[in-house]
Amino acid sequence: MMASEFIKNVSEADFEYEVLAFSQQTPVVVDFWAEWCVPCRTLGPLLERLAQEGQGAFRLAKVNVDENPNLALRYGIHNIPAVKAFREGKMVSEFAGLQPEARLREFLRALAPSKSDLALEKGYSLLTMRQPRQAEATFRTVIKEFPDNPSAQLGLAKSLLLQGESQESRQILNRLPASREYNASQLLLPLAQALFDLDHNRLSETAPLDPAFNQAIRLVKRGNIEATMDGLLDILRENKHYANGRARQILVALFELLGENDPITRQYRAELASVLF
Repeated sequence: MMASEFIKNVSEADFEYEVLAFSQQTPVVVDFWAEWCVPCRTLGPLLERLAQEGQGAFRLAKVNVDENPNLALRYGIHNIPAVKAFREGKMVSEFAGLQPEARLREFLRALAPSKSDLALEKGYSLLTMRQPRQAEATFRTVIKEFPDNPSAQLGLAKSLLLQGESQESRQILNRLPASREYNASQLLLPLAQALFDLDHNRLSETAPLDPAFNQAIRLVKRGNIEATMDGLLDILRENKHYANGRARQILVALFELLGENDPITRQYRAELASVLF
């Protein structure tokens, strides 16, 4: 077992204190395992690494079922590995069997948000309040510690787009790995590309509606999102298929940027539907 103040071997003698009482202040994850259990040899070290990474967000309690049969009986352990989480003296969640790391992180995040989770929540709250500069600083802090965190990367890209920055936001969205955030990144890419084209004088001026589209992108650059949406809707009223759907793609990107719960998103999504259908 990895030596750490966040990981502890627990027995029948001290379970009440080390798990139930301790969980009144800090969540406790109990790993029921045995020496002969092959999956335990994979899950155990993974849980230990996550406990170490969490730096006290939760305690990992290791219970050897062969040495503590009464605890195994008390908590209905029929197959191992079995993991049960305790908070405020009560069991609040559980799972059995070997799980992938992503699933474990979700399990732990729901139980005990880490400092990075709280920072991400702060960053996205700042985006909701239309404070992109402050949100950018928050997401950069998380990325400095966890460079591969896709949620922080997506948040940073959104912060930059809200400020009209195309270069870095486009790079982030293009390299975002497969994750829950990937679909959102693909929705945002047309907006990042349009801003990039504007910055590099690559927007087309050949079709009749091109000037109106280009003006809409300039308004995004200035942070005037509602005027942008009005302009794009006017374009779609004249040509639903303008530039192979580019106007619609930018609108969808703006909806993603603001979030589904934003009143502007709800209003303009309804207007888009009325124009298209």
